[in-house]
Amino acid sequence: MGLTNLNSTHLSSAKITAAQDAITALETALAEITINLSPDDRKRYGSINEQNKLFVNKVFDYNQSQPNLSSPEVDWNEFNKDHSSRNAMEALISRLESIITRLNNAKTLHDFDNYQSALMDYSYTAYKAGTTVPGFENKYKDLKQFFVKSTGPTDPPEEKK
Repeated sequence: MGLTNLNSTHLSSAKITAAQDAITALETALAEITINLSPDDRKRYGSINEQNKLFVNKVFDYNQSQPNLSSPEVDWNEFNKDHSSRNAMEALISRLESIITRLNNAKTLHDFDNYQSALMDYSYTAYKAGTTVPGFENKYKDLKQFFVKSTGPTDPPEEKK
């Protein structure tokens, strides 16, 4: 018998509701700053790579430690707000990505458990379809469609010269 019930921990209805409410609260809290970029905008503005993050951080450090060396043409108040917001968003994204990874892992185990149980039920149905118990033959025919064997190509592949 294969492995089953790899994840037998389940959220209660109350916990699911609490999680959904927390996500709604998060969406509401972030609504004023979340932007929906078009694909063209995303291409235009791109994403800052690691090297450029280091550059921005170095400029930030110089502005903080030696402001007399900073360009007077830069709005440093806005620069600092952007820098602070960016760091806060990066931390939030990291935490959310961690939650998403763990949720995907838990879901994967539940999916595996469901599939193994469905296979067991299919085997039982196939067995019972050969008996006189009503209903199993129709169920077997209905489920059998998910196990269509693929046929190979009818013509042999051409030889390469």
